[in-house]
Amino acid sequence: MNITRLRTSDIAEYLIHESFLLDSWRLPEWRALFTNECRYLVPASGADPYADPSVALHYIADDGFRLTQRVVRLMKKTAHAEYPRSKTLHMISNVRISARDSNAIEAASSFATYRAQRGNVDTYIGHHEYRLVIDEGALKIQQKRSILHMEALRPHGRITLIV
Repeated sequence: MNITRLRTSDIAEYLIHESFLLDSWRLPEWRALFTNECRYLVPASGADPYADPSVALHYIADDGFRLTQRVVRLMKKTAHAEYPRSKTLHMISNVRISARDSNAIEAASSFATYRAQRGNVDTYIGHHEYRLVIDEGALKIQQKRSILHMEALRPHGRITLIV
């Protein structure tokens, strides 16, 4: 696979597939979309979204190991916050490639994630920023940053799912 030949429509299809895996609770397959040495970041609302997670609050600041452990934990029946599992709908739009070179593509999309659980529907909105690379012959996510466009997590008060 040649990363320089990928078009915006190819990236959009890839991100739609990612959303499908999340909505289907196929989290191990979703994890496989990432490189082993990946980052998944969700900065705190109102904070500098590009601040280093070691010095700034992030709701999620996972490396490859922590992301794998998050998937394992969420797939267990003992994951009280997500059992029974939420019904989610991840919607993406406005997919664009912001930069590319022979090694990586920087892409972004807007999102709305709807989560229904225990009679409540929560909505998370924002945009994702991706660094995509070719790893072992396949397109993979090296980094995903999900920036929430919300002043606070109210009324939900928490993020227990992958936005």
